[in-house]
Amino acid sequence: MIYPIIPYGDPVLRKVALPIEFGSMDLVKLSEDMFETMYAASGVGLAAPQIGMNIRLFVVDGRPMNEGEEDEDIDSSLIDFKKVFVNATILDETGEEWGFEEGCLSIPGIRGEVFRPEYVKIHYWTEKGEERTDIFESLAARIIQHEYDHIEGILFTDHLNVVRKRMIKNKLGDITRGKVSVDYKMKFPR
Repeated sequence: MIYPIIPYGDPVLRKVALPIEFGSMDLVKLSEDMFETMYAASGVGLAAPQIGMNIRLFVVDGRPMNEGEEDEDIDSSLIDFKKVFVNATILDETGEEWGFEEGCLSIPGIRGEVFRPEYVKIHYWTEKGEERTDIFESLAARIIQHEYDHIEGILFTDHLNVVRKRMIKNKLGDITRGKVSVDYKMKFPR
């Protein structure tokens, strides 16, 4: 099932998401639906708040970022990088902060350079209830940090410098009012 994406301006995107009680919902099915939704919108990550669910769940699949790349440009952190994160907690972020132009399915048409640490250590459960603690690096770490921000009520635009924030203010207002053209389903408030 493909869910509509919730746009910038919806209050659910600014809430700290609630922990999931295992057994309260079918996390395998929900994760599959979230992957399907993410692929339909050509994304590499999707958090539950982006489909209107205020729960601590996000899915990632960075493999498409390597498609079409020359061998020397393949990011090894993205090989087999398809995962589900339930009730995740970032334990540590280390390494040099580096900039990369990020975007977001909830904020279509806007991109901006965000600086994030190179490594992330994260504790989480899989959709099947397996407890994990892993360290990710490079683009895999960045995708996780971006999606983790979503379950903390933070958007990538919050990380932009003041000048860039001013430059996109009107575009953000347009998104909030539904004045945006995308090739995937979005759900705007009535």
